[in-house]
Amino acid sequence: MAPPGDVVKPVIGVFALQGNVREHLAMLTAVGADARPVRRESELAQVDAMVLPGGESTTMYKLARSFGLFEPLQKRIADGMPAFGTCAGMIMLANEITGGIDGQETLGGLDVTVRRNAFGRQVDSFEADLEFPDLGPTFATPYHAVFIRAPWVERVGADVQVLSRVGSGLGAGWAGLGPEAGRSRIVAVRHDRLLATSFHPEMTGDVRLHGYFAELVRGL
Repeated sequence: MAPPGDVVKPVIGVFALQGNVREHLAMLTAVGADARPVRRESELAQVDAMVLPGGESTTMYKLARSFGLFEPLQKRIADGMPAFGTCAGMIMLANEITGGIDGQETLGGLDVTVRRNAFGRQVDSFEADLEFPDLGPTFATPYHAVFIRAPWVERVGADVQVLSRVGSGLGAGWAGLGPEAGRSRIVAVRHDRLLATSFHPEMTGDVRLHGYFAELVRGL
């Protein structure tokens, strides 16, 4: 792990048991981080922060259990390690989920309720331009986001900052939501050192969110 106060090149791990690992490693490297895959507790001990990628949230927690990584990762997050969860990673960070399987576990730490697969199935995937009004001039232009079997945030705690929402009428999955189809949905949040998005920022080539996370880690 980098020594306290090292603001030059943060060491950021990517949960590498399942999900879009290579893409996140490439994005983190592009924003000046020392990006490393993490599969076991000894590798977790060497990083300053973690990215939990998109993938399949039920598979992710089961593999984390099998590889002895779940509880060490949970403890590091509870102790204040920064983490960035994308899509399934958002589900993994949430304190509460709806639409999960019986007994599905999360790492917790992010005071939100997330609905799993909220926007529909794979065929209901869509793309949208998002605004991040509170993140300054770097985000002056819209962020093009890719949603694939994406969750959304149904509840945020008092200390959670809503960073972005997506409007209604996007994706075939909205058609079956009835009155819910008319509402915008929270798709990006920050809670202290935890950042989470419903979408896949690693799939766009836009490094701004990875850069924002790296700066968050550097600033500790």
